[in-house]
Amino acid sequence: MARRTPPVPFEPQDWILEAKTELFRVVENRPGRSVTSFNPGICGPTRFAFFGSPAVPVLYAAQSEEAAVCETILHDVPPGPGTVLYDNVKGRVCTQLAPTRDVRLAAFMGDGLRTLGTEAKYVTATMASQYPRTVLWSQAAHEAGYDGVVWMSHRRDTDRAYVFFGDRVAPTDMVQVPGLAHPFAAGPGFDWLADYLASLKLEILMT
Repeated sequence: MARRTPPVPFEPQDWILEAKTELFRVVENRPGRSVTSFNPGICGPTRFAFFGSPAVPVLYAAQSEEAAVCETILHDVPPGPGTVLYDNVKGRVCTQLAPTRDVRLAAFMGDGLRTLGTEAKYVTATMASQYPRTVLWSQAAHEAGYDGVVWMSHRRDTDRAYVFFGDRVAPTDMVQVPGLAHPFAAGPGFDWLADYLASLKLEILMT
């Protein structure tokens, strides 16, 4: 039977995220909030955070802009057809970042799940009600010395998602990539988002 909690000893497969690999992140477009800011534990629980005392800061990112949108704006939106409130997108921006060094991650996908004796439905594809249990897997990766975790996005399972541990990956280990900065409030960023959502049979509802 597939495991629901991490095995002991915890020996996952390594995934090396190479330096300069471009990642995407959707963040709040407000002063003091940058694409390389780690969350110190000031919001509610997530799939792989928070753990530790004090809480280990985390930074989530995705392989593509679409995956970053799916993991944030569409996180709690059921499959279309449907609507997304403009109020939920107007304060957000999608930007790119990249590690300045190779980052060693625990692989929670593909053969990595089989190596750990589990399946995606117990770790990376659960309901939010299971977060108190799934966070144990990232805590195990942290205790095993990893810089973070990589998995296939549950909401866009063609792309990878990442979480980085703030006591292993310093803010200086991540830099913003010049070029892409899509504020979703208006302009090209809004147009891109509206077109992408339309392809999913979702419409932005202006309020």
